[in-house]
Order: sequence, then structure tokens, then C-alpha cells
Amino acid sequence: MLESVANIFKVEELKRKILITLSLLIVYRAGCFIPTPGIDTFALSVFFDNLAKTQGQTLLGIMNLFTGGALTRLSIFALGIMPYISASIIMQLLTAVVPTLEKIAKEGKAGYEKINQYTRYLTFFLCGVQGLFLAKWLENPANFQGTIIVPIPGILFKFITVITLTCGTIFIMWLGEQIQERGIGNGISLIITASILSRIPVSIGQIWRVWSPLDPSKSEISTPTVIILIGLWFLVIMAVVLFTQAQRRIPVQYGRRVVGRKVYGGQSTYLPIKIDMAGVIAIIFAQSVILFPATIATFFPGKIGIVNFLQNIFRERGLGYNVMFVGLIVFFMYFYTALVFNSIEIANNLKKYGGFIPGIRPGKPTSNYLDFVATRVVFVGALYISGIAILPNIIMYMFKVPSYGFASLFGGTTLLIMVGVVLDTMKQIEGQLMIRHYDGFIKGGSLKGRK
Repeated sequence: MLESVANIFKVEELKRKILITLSLLIVYRAGCFIPTPGIDTFALSVFFDNLAKTQGQTLLGIMNLFTGGALTRLSIFALGIMPYISASIIMQLLTAVVPTLEKIAKEGKAGYEKINQYTRYLTFFLCGVQGLFLAKWLENPANFQGTIIVPIPGILFKFITVITLTCGTIFIMWLGEQIQERGIGNGISLIITASILSRIPVSIGQIWRVWSPLDPSKSEISTPTVIILIGLWFLVIMAVVLFTQAQRRIPVQYGRRVVGRKVYGGQSTYLPIKIDMAGVIAIIFAQSVILFPATIATFFPGKIGIVNFLQNIFRERGLGYNVMFVGLIVFFMYFYTALVFNSIEIANNLKKYGGFIPGIRPGKPTSNYLDFVATRVVFVGALYISGIAILPNIIMYMFKVPSYGFASLFGGTTLLIMVGVVLDTMKQIEGQLMIRHYDGFIKGGSLKGRK
């Protein structure tokens, strides 16, 4: 492993790509500390701290996590890359249901670039809408228990805020594309991972404040509990790595074709079906739905009774919350898989190119068999994703950890994204090393990414 890391810096092109990637990530993190004009950043930070203590996690908390704390300071990158992620998901869903977009997506590279351009336009629109609502929310002192966040409100403040936040997100998109073209790894994914990693010291600091190893009488959690949690953290990461790379391989055989004097086909291969086919998207959708009441209550404090009632239920993260969370994750796992996994199209492509699954007739029987296998594989994946999603709540309940920020290190969206992005990046680095006849990270084998 150490030898492989040393080999990275022996390849001039690979070293240059890694340095470019790190430099652009540093630029992104620096921008997270540049505040938007006209904001009392200290008062806003105090509000978010009190919000986390009194109402637990909300959609604003998730946005703050994915922006690396930029939302609490309302920096120029306060919206982060989430508008682009939302636009990408919307376009992916529309491509599956709108025939015109589906036809464009099948046009190869030209179609991909056209869909990507539509995604940029939608991102620009979402940034404008989110920036305007955010500016109007900040201007109203009633949303902050009378605290004035914007000393000089008005149309000029709204205009500056919308322009600043929109340009910030567009600049992050450009950074991601530069990492994709000139660096190593997926640029957007690395930016999200950098934001998540930047919050780890904050989470560790939260647990350090309640754990006093030098004075056990002042500790809210014991030293043996901390040691157990550290060991459990490594076990959870190992499990996530295992399931991220797990797949159900369906054998596929191609018949031989004689064209002139040449024989084509005849080889055996397999069709992989990933266990976590939806993965992070299912958790994000489920979190967005289940945390919506708490977020609405933030904008309308004490005015909507049913919202406050649901907020009180979700605040404790009890049995009802976890059951509803798991149910939503299972639903969105099947919903997203139904959109992206088209068994009829796969069966038709196999038949078109002379491929077949041994023991299964081509056409509709193949499609039914693929549906049968995918349904059961997705169910296993849904159980795995659900377990990872509710693990922070289990950690807080079993070990009496007072900080959800620390407990979130053991599961949820953050862990899935970090492990997945690290695996993908290591896979690309390993490919570059093996092209130049160096050993990869795993001797005698190859590292698998998510794709």
C-alpha cells in the first residue's frame, strides 16, 4: 500500500493531476469562508447552533453539511453544489419519463452534452429561486426570535444575495468540471466529500467537550464507550466498502456468428446488478421528506400546529421516526431502480447482439427473469441502506452520545458518499499506475469502484 502511494509521485502526469485536484479543492474551501455582503454572520451562526440544539437535524442542517459549514456563515458558496445535484436528479428522472429527452440521451456524446447543458440551465434557475427565498427569510427578524440578521434589508440586498449565491454555485460547477478534465476523480463528488470531511473536526470537537479522560467525573460518556465507538467505526467502514462493491452477476453467453472467414462472438461474460443501485439518492429523498415538517416549523415558528406536532415526534428520533425513515428508503430504492433499470431494454439489447442468459429464453422471459433478480437484489440493498441510515440514531440511543454530529460519522449519507468517492478515486489512480506497469493498491487483484 505504501509502495503504491510512493509510486504515485513517480508518474509525472499523475502527480500533476493530483496537485491540480488538491489546489482546486483548496480554492473551494477558501471560498466557503468569504461572507455574502450585508449579513451579520455571527448572529446567523448563533441561530444555527441554537437550531441544532433545540430542533435537531433539519433540511438546513443537511444543506450546511454538504456545503462544509458555508450556510452558517452565508458565504458566497452558501448554496453549495446542491442546486446542481438537484437539477441532475430532476433531469435524470425526466429523461426516464419524457420520450424527447430519452431520445436525446441515446445520441451518444452529443446527447450527453445537450442534457448536461439543460442541467446547467436548470441549476441557474434553481439557484435564483433558492437565493431569493433565502434572502427573504434572512430579512425577517421574526424567523430568528427577533435577532436582526440583515442590518439593511431591501431590494438591493435581495439582488446582491441572489447574484452572489448564483455565481458561487456556478463557480463551484466550473471547479468540478476542471477537476474532471485536468485532475483526478469526479469533481462534483470530490467537492461534496471535501465539504463533509471539513465537518469531521467539528464533530470530534463536539464529543471531546463531553468526554474528559483526565477527569472522569465530568465526562458524559466513559472512556470504554469511546474505545468501543472507535472500533465500531472501523467495522462500519469495512461493511460499507464490502456492500458498495457487492454485485449480483448474471451470466451471459454470446452465440457465434460467421461473417465471411471470421468468427465473431462465442464469449461468456456477465451482467452486474449492484446491491446499492440507488444508494445515496434514496437516503437523500427520504431525508428530504421526513425532515420537511421540522424545516417548515423553522420558517413559521409556532404558527402551524400539525407541523409542530410532527416536529416533536421527529425531534426525539424514536421508533416512529425510524420506522417511517426505513419505509421511505425502501420505497425510494424501488422507485429509483424502476427508473434507471430498464429490464425490457436490456433484454432487447441482449437479443439484438446475440446474447442470452443460459437456461432463459430471449425476449420477454429474459426481461421477467431480470425483474425477478433485480427485485430481490434491491430488497437486500434497501435493508443495507436502511441500516446505515438509522445507525446514527441507534448509536445515540445505545451509547447515549449527546451529539448527532458525532453519531452521523457512523452512517447515513455522509459515510456512503465518503467511502464511495474514495473508492472511485482510488480506482482511477490505480488504473493510471497499472497502465505504467506499477502495482495497484491491491497486489494480485484490482480495486473496484462503484460504477
